[in-house]
Amino acid sequence: MAAADEYKRKHETHINVPRETFDMKQHSKQGEKNKIGGFGEDIAIKYLKSKGFDILETNYLKKWGEIDIVARGTNKISFVEVKTVSYETKADLQAAVTHGTWRPEENVHNFKIKKLYRAIESWNIENKYDGDWEIDVMAVRVVPREKYAMVKYIPNI
Repeated sequence: MAAADEYKRKHETHINVPRETFDMKQHSKQGEKNKIGGFGEDIAIKYLKSKGFDILETNYLKKWGEIDIVARGTNKISFVEVKTVSYETKADLQAAVTHGTWRPEENVHNFKIKKLYRAIESWNIENKYDGDWEIDVMAVRVVPREKYAMVKYIPNI
């Protein structure tokens, strides 16, 4: 097995989550895309809390970048980038996963990571934090009509 495949097997987490278990709020942002993104962030926060993370901040925004979630794990800070995609039906979602079509985490590209680094540097300075940290990605696939979500958590990209 290739090293990358072994890493994914050990570090990626897939869970199926009925969305009604999350007390999801509508976000004040306008547009369907922003609402779907807001749902994804809410799901990501609930997931991280269920795994023992403390949520320190959400939507930390600077002109040069945004951090979706700042969370504290057992011994480091995780700066979590959330990518969400929606599907019409659960069958559409399952087909996309099975056939390996576009994955939301693929949208975390070098330009985005560079912007994240700048925002992280600002957050660290503002919070006088000089400990260990990592960038994590949370890929969320939602089926709003069926109140269903699937989460893929990728630590330390």
